[in-house]
Amino acid sequence: MMLTEKFEQLKAIFAQMQQALIAYSGGVDSTLVAKVAYDVLGDRALAVTAVSPSLLPEELEDAKIQAATIGIPHQIIVTHEMENPNYTSNPVNRCYFCKSELHDTLKPLAVEMGYPYVIDGVNADDLHDYRPGIQAAKERGARSPLAEVGITKAEVRQLSQQLGLPWWDKPAQPCLSSRFPYGEEITVAKLQRVGRAEIYLRKLGWKNLRVRSEGDTARIELSPEQIKDFVLNTDLKTVVSTFQELGFIYVTLDLEGYSSGKLNRVLNSQQALTNAAQ
Repeated sequence: MMLTEKFEQLKAIFAQMQQALIAYSGGVDSTLVAKVAYDVLGDRALAVTAVSPSLLPEELEDAKIQAATIGIPHQIIVTHEMENPNYTSNPVNRCYFCKSELHDTLKPLAVEMGYPYVIDGVNADDLHDYRPGIQAAKERGARSPLAEVGITKAEVRQLSQQLGLPWWDKPAQPCLSSRFPYGEEITVAKLQRVGRAEIYLRKLGWKNLRVRSEGDTARIELSPEQIKDFVLNTDLKTVVSTFQELGFIYVTLDLEGYSSGKLNRVLNSQQALTNAAQ
């Protein structure tokens, strides 16, 4: 199916809804959804951003700016996943409990305000990845129009660019809890430490990156083509001392480079061991 046809189907979905509440993180996916929803529904579309310790402060500011640029009404709520030990213990299905908290907060709000639909930014590619949060959203009646019409991540960026959205190439920025290996307890202090480290590196000019945290060790992931430049042109001693001031003891650089979902590899390894034992 051509992208133009998918786009028309996407607009048609919103036209049929009459009103829609958008679970809006400020990422490129949910921002495209918010843009299309507003273009079709006007003020009958509402973007809602959930704030918790797992959201970078700069991401919240981006979300505010982008919503204002689009023109869509924007509301901020607070979620409390950090109060749930099923989340903070960081099991392999951690995202299920995060999205459960999100949609258990959004759904009553939507009912109270008269919005029959809660919409998220899940795209077609997400359906082929390990995303336990998708199931939590479905169980609570959320809809994913991008996935419904088969729009992929690359097509999200293409459409965003065609619509003139200046953040069409914004790097993916999942919640900070994704920086920790499964099984390591997540605390507010650890989230803040990782968040400050990533903000620090971005201020140095590095964009598509992750700071993975394991115990007292920080592992910096950059795009593979940036690794040499980082080593040669960054004051590594200052980087290390800054990270240590944030609370890390050891600072390492991942020579493979940034790869989305890298921490999920352990799941594949565990499955392979299980299969071998059977």
